[in-house]
Amino acid sequence: MEEPSNVTLLKEIAELLNEEMDMSRMLDGAIRKLLSGSTFETAWIFFINEKGKHQLVAHANLPTALEDNDCRHLQKGGCWCVKRYHDGDLEKASNIIACQRIENAMPENSRQQGNITHHATVPLQSGEEKFGLLNIAAPDTVGFSKDELALLESVAFQIGSAIKRIGLTKQEQELALVKERNRLARDLHDSVNQLLFSVTLTARGGVEMSDDVEVQSTFRDIQHLTQEALNEMRALIWQLRPKGLESGLLEAIKGYGEMLGITVETKMTGVIQLPSRIEETLFRIAQESLNNVRKHAGVNKVELYLSVTATDVLLVLKDEGRGFAFEHSVNLPSIGIQSIQDRAKAEGGTADWSSEIGKGTEILVRIPYR
Repeated sequence: MEEPSNVTLLKEIAELLNEEMDMSRMLDGAIRKLLSGSTFETAWIFFINEKGKHQLVAHANLPTALEDNDCRHLQKGGCWCVKRYHDGDLEKASNIIACQRIENAMPENSRQQGNITHHATVPLQSGEEKFGLLNIAAPDTVGFSKDELALLESVAFQIGSAIKRIGLTKQEQELALVKERNRLARDLHDSVNQLLFSVTLTARGGVEMSDDVEVQSTFRDIQHLTQEALNEMRALIWQLRPKGLESGLLEAIKGYGEMLGITVETKMTGVIQLPSRIEETLFRIAQESLNNVRKHAGVNKVELYLSVTATDVLLVLKDEGRGFAFEHSVNLPSIGIQSIQDRAKAEGGTADWSSEIGKGTEILVRIPYR
């Protein structure tokens, strides 16, 4: 079977990249297609953040020495290609004279290298925005030809454009979700919220219009239940549309607590310059925590501590309410706490809590950010 030309190969890779929306599957499929249609035999991709920290996001046909222990030699340590990328010295496909990661793997598995000693590298980018590196290698190959490096640059350009497209698509999806939540919040406010308010006023009027004690008691019960439903609806509207975040995270949390009748005393260290996604996650976690306080703690005051460092943010919310007893080995005590844990985990963070009957509850959330 005749080996496909570079033009055909690039076309096939472009079609694959345009069809796939999942980042991991897209990168894996692209490098496997590259290997199957070229003389390259091994490939791996690093994503690199603005601090120079790299993350192995895709690889194909690695020799055993590099694949052992969950690709330890690729996951950890430094190397010249990442350093050159971070220093801004890597602008196009280049042959790397030697690879520190391959050298580190060789003493332990010198017979398992697959005769791979060197690799070529090319930055993945779209316009001025850079995402990481595509590295390729082949057995008994110290350097690749200009044509092979040109092919590598073309593939890297396609992958960089696809990464940018997926990022823009996700942003559009997030904006669409925000718009839909805002629309739903408006609809709830204009319809259900107003109806509940009308029922509350009607029940209050019923109490004043009747002299029958039982009728008055019934209207008071209706008024009380409707007021509770109204409070729940207002809280739901806040959750759908986090009004107040434009004034800052702490002000938004204090405003939500105020709506629930809870005073939030805040303490903060560090400068808050968080990504909007992390900021909203912390706001949602604080909302859930305050809801739990209102429903279960029996107090109207909480302490909130927020600490921001260069790598993560710590949020602690503490009350001196009723508290609860639970075992870590069994199910979580409430859907609210499970929600807090799930939200933190979704951002790569953790949520822990401590509580004792009569001694209140403390929730501690730590979320990394870049």
